[in-house]
Amino acid sequence: MRKRRVILVTDGDEYAKKTIEHVAKKVGGRCISKSYGNPTNLTGKEIVDLVLQAPYDPIFIMFDDSGFVGEGAGEKALMDVAKHDQINVLGVIAVASRTHRNEWTKVDVTIDRFGELTHYGVDKSGIQELEIGRINGDTVYCLDQLEIPIVVGIGDVGKMARMDHIKYGCPITEKAVQFILERSGFYDSTS
Repeated sequence: MRKRRVILVTDGDEYAKKTIEHVAKKVGGRCISKSYGNPTNLTGKEIVDLVLQAPYDPIFIMFDDSGFVGEGAGEKALMDVAKHDQINVLGVIAVASRTHRNEWTKVDVTIDRFGELTHYGVDKSGIQELEIGRINGDTVYCLDQLEIPIVVGIGDVGKMARMDHIKYGCPITEKAVQFILERSGFYDSTS
């Protein structure tokens, strides 16, 4: 069976759901809407079952820990999905947040709220920070334990001072998605 090509998103609130559904439709993909929740309320196995039923790729999946300290439900589900033998993770959109424990992950690139690619981290509002190659986030701590081909950091999905709002077409999230699809070779593959 062909592996399903997915993009993981480390946010799962209502704003993220609307944004990811919008961007998935725009790029011809599918969003597993049932994966939204703050925190994630589906197990990794339940999410994989939904992914395998999706009619086509790329498939977008949301994960959220709701600020839980340490490994929460979102990270556990994310790990299970990413390691599944029928899943091919194209990349991750790592979403910055205000964390109490300063959980962070390495990122390959970030996109600030003005749509600029940078190697500096960004905060929840999509403003560039001083750290290079990392962001603080809620559901990102486990990413460094996985072999992810590309991790794109952004501010809070669908927000960032309304600069990623659905009313404007979610340009920051869409740019992150397009970056992952292009760099992963998704558009070049025929399978």
